[in-house]
Amino acid sequence: MTTHSQTHATFVLERDYPVPVDRVWAAFADPELKRKWFGSDDFIYTDRTDDFRVGGTTTDDGYDGEGGPFSQFHATYTDIKPHERIVYTYDMWLNGAHASTSITTIVFTPTPTGTHLTFTEQGVHLDNVHGPDAASGRESGTATLLETLAKVLTPTP
Repeated sequence: MTTHSQTHATFVLERDYPVPVDRVWAAFADPELKRKWFGSDDFIYTDRTDDFRVGGTTTDDGYDGEGGPFSQFHATYTDIKPHERIVYTYDMWLNGAHASTSITTIVFTPTPTGTHLTFTEQGVHLDNVHGPDAASGRESGTATLLETLAKVLTPTP
C-alpha cells in the first residue's frame, strides 16, 4: 500500500512598487510583460501560454535547465477585477507526479507613492514530491519572482 501525504501552507507577501497600479496590473495582465519576470532564464519551456480572462488558463511546462526534471504549471483564472484583484488556482507536477494545488489571490491597492501589492497563496503540497521544505520553497520562489517584478517595473539605468 502506498502512503500519501499532504501538507497545507498559507503565506502572504506584500510589496510596494513606486509605479501606478495600471503599470503593476499590466505586468500580470499582458502575457509579454509577464514573461519578463514570471519564470526563469534557466528554464527550457516546452509549452507556455497565458489566456488572461476569467476561465482562461496559463501553462508553463518545461525543464529546469539541461537534464533537469520536467515541471508543469497549469493555472485557471477564477476572478479578475481590473486593477484591483486577480484570483487563480493552479496545479504543479514534477516528472508526472502531482506536486501541489494552490489558490492565489493578488490584490492591487493604490498608494500616494505607487502600488501596494498583497500576494496570498493557500496550498496543499502532495506526497513530498517537491521535498520536505516545499511550502517554504514556494514562498521563497514567489518572493524572488516579486523582486524580479520590481526590477522590471523600475529598471535602473
